[in-house]
Amino acid sequence: MEERRVYYFDNNATTAVAPEVFEAMKPYFQTEWGNPSSAYFFGHHLSGAIQEAREKVAALIHSEPREVVFTSCGTESDNTAVFSALETTGKRHLITSAVEHSAIMNQTQFLKRKGYDVTYLPVNPDGTLDPSQVAAAIRPDTALVSLMYANNETGVIFPIEEVGKICRKAGVLFHTDAVQTPGKLEIDVQKLGVDFLSLSAHKLHAPKGIGLLYIKHRTPFQPYVMGGHQENKRRAGTENVPYIVGFGKAAELSLASIKEEKTRVKELRDRLEQGILSAIPYTHLNGNKDLRLPNTSNITFSYIEAEAILMLLDQLGVCASSGSACTTGSLGASHVLNAMGLSPMEARGSVRFSLSRYTTAEDVDHVLKHLPGIIARLRTMSPLNEMHPDNV
Repeated sequence: MEERRVYYFDNNATTAVAPEVFEAMKPYFQTEWGNPSSAYFFGHHLSGAIQEAREKVAALIHSEPREVVFTSCGTESDNTAVFSALETTGKRHLITSAVEHSAIMNQTQFLKRKGYDVTYLPVNPDGTLDPSQVAAAIRPDTALVSLMYANNETGVIFPIEEVGKICRKAGVLFHTDAVQTPGKLEIDVQKLGVDFLSLSAHKLHAPKGIGLLYIKHRTPFQPYVMGGHQENKRRAGTENVPYIVGFGKAAELSLASIKEEKTRVKELRDRLEQGILSAIPYTHLNGNKDLRLPNTSNITFSYIEAEAILMLLDQLGVCASSGSACTTGSLGASHVLNAMGLSPMEARGSVRFSLSRYTTAEDVDHVLKHLPGIIARLRTMSPLNEMHPDNV
């Protein structure tokens, strides 16, 4: 059976493991498979590999290596930051936005049911957030402000550095989910002024199952996963050595790829986006055109549902999405697009295309060749077609 060519435009959901990352990991599956907590050399010397990886991911975010705690994923990192802030401050109020990832949304909704108070800040129609809202929402009982650095569905960037100054002035802990940003934006925790920052390795061409939480030095901290002494007693569990090593290598590569993301990848994204908007009527871009990750484009195709578009694209080997992979299968429209003021029909007709440094001009050409025909075909078949201006 002939292997089908894949045209991958869902890099905000997950990324291909870089060949260099896979090669760096292999010895730790095959020959260096000991437990780093062991007293004997065969296992104990692996602590050196962990430390080297810690230094590489620390360089990616401009932190000290001791401020990096390895976790299983971005969700665990997010949950840990929120849990720790509530436990160490004893306060019961949280501030976040209405467009956060489900890792924060679902946790804060759970906490609300447990009696905690949560303020969800609204966003503007272009997905941007006014930092003055944060200052207005802070109260004496605020334990934490948690805002994503860049939105996973629209790519819109939040003013994290400005919010960091507001939180420092108010004496409130600040966390950012920066999962979508490595390799696309420069990350400097000192400039951002955050106390906690979350990353997930599978968004930067490393495997799924490894992430990190940055914890600013001297920030009070309560572990979320308790047990052994690992990660300087901040996250129990035997270290996932091959994945930690892979994360370190991916961080190194991401630092080197930022220029390419801001130039070649952005140019491909813009060509794809402009080609779609110019060739297909009744389409529009969701999110601020400029304050956006260089790889992300979220487009509404009016009068049809994204699910049908994605099914026909899949038949052509094209992988895209209608929003966050963590909410796929949910019945409602995107909470991000709803918060931006899109109607349920517009939100259900929106498709996200997210590129990476492995995206090629041929990939873009393939989509632009076939997508106009797909949309035209679906609009003649859709029950929503009767609402089309040409048929009213």
